[in-house]
Amino acid sequence: MIEELRITSLGVIDSSVLELGPGLTVITGETGAGKTMVVTALGLLLGGRADSGAVRAGARQARVEGLIAADALPALAAAVEDAGGEVEDDGIVLARNVSAEGRSRAFAGGAAVPVSTLAAIAEPLVAVHGQSDQHRLLKPQTQRQALDRFGALDSLQASYAAVHDDLVATERELAEVTASARERAREADVLRFGVDEVAAVAPQPGEDAELAAEEARLGHADTLRGAAEQAREALSSEHGSPDALGAVAAARGLLEGVRDHDAEAGALADRVAEVSYLLSDVAADVASYASGVDTDPARLAAVSERRAALIGLTRKYGESVDEVLAWAETASKRLLDLDSTDERIQELTARAGRLREELATAGAALSQARVAAAAKLSTAVSDELTLLAMPHARVTIRVAPRTVDAPADPEHPPADVVRVGERWVRFGRSGLDEVEFLLAANSGSEPRPLHKGASGGELSRVMLAVEVCLAGTSPVPTFVFDEVDSGVGGAAAVEIGRRLATLADDAQVLVVTHLPQVAAFADRHVLVEKSSDGTITSSGLVTLDDEGRERELSRMLAGLAESDTALAHARELLDLARRRTA
Repeated sequence: MIEELRITSLGVIDSSVLELGPGLTVITGETGAGKTMVVTALGLLLGGRADSGAVRAGARQARVEGLIAADALPALAAAVEDAGGEVEDDGIVLARNVSAEGRSRAFAGGAAVPVSTLAAIAEPLVAVHGQSDQHRLLKPQTQRQALDRFGALDSLQASYAAVHDDLVATERELAEVTASARERAREADVLRFGVDEVAAVAPQPGEDAELAAEEARLGHADTLRGAAEQAREALSSEHGSPDALGAVAAARGLLEGVRDHDAEAGALADRVAEVSYLLSDVAADVASYASGVDTDPARLAAVSERRAALIGLTRKYGESVDEVLAWAETASKRLLDLDSTDERIQELTARAGRLREELATAGAALSQARVAAAAKLSTAVSDELTLLAMPHARVTIRVAPRTVDAPADPEHPPADVVRVGERWVRFGRSGLDEVEFLLAANSGSEPRPLHKGASGGELSRVMLAVEVCLAGTSPVPTFVFDEVDSGVGGAAAVEIGRRLATLADDAQVLVVTHLPQVAAFADRHVLVEKSSDGTITSSGLVTLDDEGRERELSRMLAGLAESDTALAHARELLDLARRRTA
């Protein structure tokens, strides 16, 4: 709800504050006083087009600020915070500046935002009905939403939407799997060849390193055996040649000979003895190694051949046998997925078929409920128009399926087409239907879409009639009516006032009017007061008390604010309004 509207340097308004509240607020004033500037200010606050011509003469810029009570509007608070603004305890401030040069700036919660962001934030707050506005209920989507709210069709709509979303997701996956089937088949062939190649070789973990070592040993067997025999001869000669063991034995004998003369010499003798034992063991091991190194050409050939096979795998699938085995395991798992493509296509096709049947059933139920709700809402709105000085007007709400020609291949229809009975219908997330409000303004005339079938004043009354019928179901907290009483007077004007008061039971309603019969029903009456010093004309906003209301209604009735007769008529009109409201 809008709690306060501050207007600075906009048109004839120099600086004024409009305090608002729940219920019905009317704005009146003499012609040219600037009543429509209030609607213009709201339009700027809603992100409407900025006109530098609306900036007050001599001012650098016009500014509009709105204080919004957001306690019951968590989505609004979240949108402002997402835009970088702050939500204060007393509400949210939305603002718009328009310079005399035509530049425009927007603010939400104190943060500068693009005008488009301000429009997105503020649009759900206010529905403006006026001859120059793009009316909210003229949008097909909004008309469909209004009908669904009136018919309490939320549950049917939600059930249908759930099936729709499931079908769309299934169709999307089916299209992707089918389109990639050839690619998947090629990938499967490549992987299958690789897996079979690895399986044919059957490598073992670490086998490549073991075979490399064995091949090196077999390839140099003669060299290894010769080196080992020479080393054994150097350690322990069989032909009496000087060897390491003999030299160590001689050193030991010399030290043993002087052991009794010096303990340190004895310790050295013991250490040399240990070297002698170690050399004996090494000599025996070298001899054993030399005797065990045999040349085996057949084994060498087998190892080389096996290594060649392993190298062929590592060139394609990994740098080592272990990496080749890991690749084969991953490829086998991928093959299981790729080989199930045909089964997946069949599964998704069957699922899409079932979901299409469910969608057709849910859509038909929703359409049937809409048709019934449309008949009731059409009658209710037409009855309201009779009381609003349009006795011959007739509103018809058309609910029509979006039928299309039968597809060439009924077994594989387009993704957004479904069969309902004997008809083929294009569907969307909102259902199978197009919903459109039509108006026949006079007897004998054909119903036409709202934006084509009514004048500005008639259209405003149609909007009022629709809003009254939808009272309590609309998510919009504030309604603004401009020129709703154009071309109306007498009893019809009284009925307009009463219906505005009825709408104000469930929403905040702001009305710019020139009819005293409408103004009498207000919970709050604001006067746009014009003054002039001879050179500059200014207007301000004044909230009237009971006495002020009587004078203003007297002026509106007879053009004489202090006429006793007119004042008496004004009091009578206020009493009538109070009784009608009660």
